[in-house]
Amino acid sequence: MNYSHLLIVLAALLGFSGAARADLASIFTNAAATAPHAIPRRTSIIVIQYHGLARGDLSCYGQTNYQTPNLDRLAAEGVRFTHYSGGMESSATTAMLLSGNNLASTPDEPNLAQRLRQSGYHTGLIGEWTFDRQPWLRGFDEFGGFLTDAEARDYYAEHFWHYPRILYDATNHEQNRVLQQDLLYYNTGGKQGQYLPDLFVTAMLNFIRINQPDRANHYRPFFLLMNLPAPRSAKTDADDFPVPSDAPFTGEAWPQAAKNRAALITRLDGGIGRLFEQLDKLHLTNNVAIFLSSSSAPEKFANTNLNFMLPPDNFCDTNRPVPPPLPLIVRWPGTIPAGEVNTQVWTAADFAPTALEIGYVKPATNFTGHSFLPAVEKRRPVKNP
Repeated sequence: MNYSHLLIVLAALLGFSGAARADLASIFTNAAATAPHAIPRRTSIIVIQYHGLARGDLSCYGQTNYQTPNLDRLAAEGVRFTHYSGGMESSATTAMLLSGNNLASTPDEPNLAQRLRQSGYHTGLIGEWTFDRQPWLRGFDEFGGFLTDAEARDYYAEHFWHYPRILYDATNHEQNRVLQQDLLYYNTGGKQGQYLPDLFVTAMLNFIRINQPDRANHYRPFFLLMNLPAPRSAKTDADDFPVPSDAPFTGEAWPQAAKNRAALITRLDGGIGRLFEQLDKLHLTNNVAIFLSSSSAPEKFANTNLNFMLPPDNFCDTNRPVPPPLPLIVRWPGTIPAGEVNTQVWTAADFAPTALEIGYVKPATNFTGHSFLPAVEKRRPVKNP
């Protein structure tokens, strides 16, 4: 029995007339309709940025040696971009993404994460962060991952960094965040028990589950940057893509590096499938905008063993002044039309103004990037008052 029925029964016991009982039920029904769960909510945002992923790695961009069904589904349910580019290296692309600028910005200018957090978003960063050792000063409420390039290249690292670990300072009454290093015991002593790309996907799913915009979290939206240090080579001077198994490509007559890379990308594709399942389970599918891209193309040396799998223009080349186009897929059901292909030119600097528009946050006047929502959106949701 719900509360409206209970009120009617109570009113009858107290001798209320039929009309009065109907009025009570009407009042309760109208109140329920305006309860918090019925109020339009701001959209949460997930940005998944791989390191070293080429357009040709995805079957929706033309890969024919293997399939990436979950990434293809993401494109089929959203917009696939054909002329998106970042910086000459991964850190430059991430800086463009957060700053909204194609040129370097000063630390004093609030970045995307800081602006969203100031507007009420809960923010998280998972994966690689090589700018400094204080991600919380750059707008992230939570962090888990690596702080150096060398750490990020180890697919079976023995430790990772994370926060928050909150310490209360009685002097200035502020909460200070301290990085904490945790051992990955199954990888200690040269063991290979925990594969970092899989671990980061699990961390992403845990972040979404804990910070989902429900009643317990006061319907607060979240922003998550997943900066995965894969599928780039684990070494700086040779093809090396460690993976627990090269299945299902073990029997292929390919170089071992090619089989490993195909297996690794297939594994990353499976992580997107896990994300779909999580969003469906939590009923968040239509209230989360997903951006999937790459922070840099594969290194030039990889051309030796992968040139039969990827076109030459998919690789980074220091002799070429312009970086190659990168994959970019955006999915926002109900707002961005499904199955579209956008051929306009965009850069990583366009992420920040786009995400701020999604979150109804005023963009900065110093942005050089532009929101691509007007070019792709179907309709906008009702603004939350």
